Amino acid sequence: MHNLVLISVYLWVILACRLESKTKETTSTVVDQPLIAEKQMDYDTTLWTELTPADGYVIDIRYATADNFVKEAVYPCGRCFLKPPVARALSKVSYKLKEQGYKLILFDCYRPRPVQYKLWKKVPNPDYVANPAEGSMHNRGVAIDLGLADMSGKELNMGTPYDFFGPEAHHDYTKHPEKVQNLRTLLKTTMETHGFQSIRTEWWHYSFATGSYPLSDWQWQCN
Repeated sequence: MHNLVLISVYLWVILACRLESKTKETTSTVVDQPLIAEKQMDYDTTLWTELTPADGYVIDIRYATADNFVKEAVYPCGRCFLKPPVARALSKVSYKLKEQGYKLILFDCYRPRPVQYKLWKKVPNPDYVANPAEGSMHNRGVAIDLGLADMSGKELNMGTPYDFFGPEAHHDYTKHPEKVQNLRTLLKTTMETHGFQSIRTEWWHYSFATGSYPLSDWQWQCN
């Protein structure tokens, strides 16, 4: 009887050791495996921030299509980049507008300087296109062209299409329907409250008054 007890204890110890070893092995395996694979960035995140639909924006980069005033694509693909402080300020604008039932639709963001020459060649008028010899705020990553969309992402009527060259696109034009005027006022007021500045001739264009950034020729990659 005594021997049977000793054998039982011995077998129990062996089984417990095996279970402990198996537990440690499983735990070690779990610890060694990353829970979430890190997203690989294809740009310098200290210099740029990319804005995407996942951030709550409607992305409609017109210069990546033929739906623009030069009637041809001048970007290889449509991505939206801004300098980090500008992106942070715009996120605050987006948050405020969503509280009122609107999304921001983004038409153009950072614009490589070589593209500026193409636009200037088409419309050499500083009221609408910055002279590439001096550079644009877009070329510095601190300007953005945008409008308003509903929460489903449908673009709203702002009185004229984007990149319309005429007095109807000016901020001081007052003959649009009341609903259009109210949307323009809402966009302008919200943008200016968060540090953005408008220009007289384009209801869609805003630049951010922060620091001093150099002109850039950097071109983003296409996935």
